[in-house]
Amino acid sequence: MLRLHFTDDDLRSIRVSRGPDPLWEIVCSLCRLGTGDGRTEFGGWRDATRDRLRRDERLRVALTPLRGLVPSHGYIPDLLTPDAGGDLTAGLDAIGATPVRVVADQMGRLNAGQAKLRGPIASPRVDAVNLTRVVRALRTYFDYLLRPHLPRIRGQVGVDVDLRSQSLLAGGVQGLLESLAPYARWRDPVLEVDYPVSRDVFLRGRGLLLVPSFFCWRRPTALADPDLTPTLVYPVAKPAWHLARDSGRSASRLLGRTRAAILQAVAGRDSCGGCTSTDLARVVGIAQSSFTYQMSALRDGGLVSSRRCGKYVVHAVTPLGLRILDGA
Repeated sequence: MLRLHFTDDDLRSIRVSRGPDPLWEIVCSLCRLGTGDGRTEFGGWRDATRDRLRRDERLRVALTPLRGLVPSHGYIPDLLTPDAGGDLTAGLDAIGATPVRVVADQMGRLNAGQAKLRGPIASPRVDAVNLTRVVRALRTYFDYLLRPHLPRIRGQVGVDVDLRSQSLLAGGVQGLLESLAPYARWRDPVLEVDYPVSRDVFLRGRGLLLVPSFFCWRRPTALADPDLTPTLVYPVAKPAWHLARDSGRSASRLLGRTRAAILQAVAGRDSCGGCTSTDLARVVGIAQSSFTYQMSALRDGGLVSSRRCGKYVVHAVTPLGLRILDGA
């Protein structure tokens, strides 16, 4: 069990990620890829991903630096999941700037943990880590194996964020913490979390970052280093992967091909928290005047939101839009 000890300052400093954290989704999905866990929830994605890796030798080679870094069980290096506010580029930059001493310490802990679990002969050692290659491999993994599924991932995480927000509005911080059941139990001033080992973490006024995750499974996970930003990653509810409908076809039937294409383009691109009208019109392949009309209809229906960012107007998909894309 993981016991998170709160002070009054910690209770005033709880944060909930507004969307999926790309690095945590990478790490958690690598764990799911390496095991048969969550067959109902992840089986379709895992089978398709393994099949692609079998057929695409260049992709397998590109992902080689990740081999051994993310074991299915046991310690996973904290350097792979820095607190970057859910920004993939910023997170990868932080990984690339990890001090050599920290890398050495965490690789030593990784090797020791795997040797303890599997034995020194059965556990491959990870001694030399080229962070430039690791960062490149993480970007490639995300772009090829996770980005195509972002509408589904964002949709399910968005549903969870809505639920946490409602719990906070209805019951305050206590309501928010109690809403984490059955994964955690609030016993003021301690949050008891279902966890594979016994640990106590004293927050000491730093607050707690709650990160809902699509690929997290069965129980929450957390950073191993108690001096890093206190973070609790927990699984969101999700339908069976193979039962979900094709988001492109279902959205097209509901909205029409052009509006569905715009909605999918917004969900798959990020620029200043969204994407610009010029970017979207070019991606979808329609005239700016037609785009303006279609975007207005999507905005009136509550499927997208628009705001000014510097000299541009940027657009983002709302939780309702993400759920429609997910075929919910």
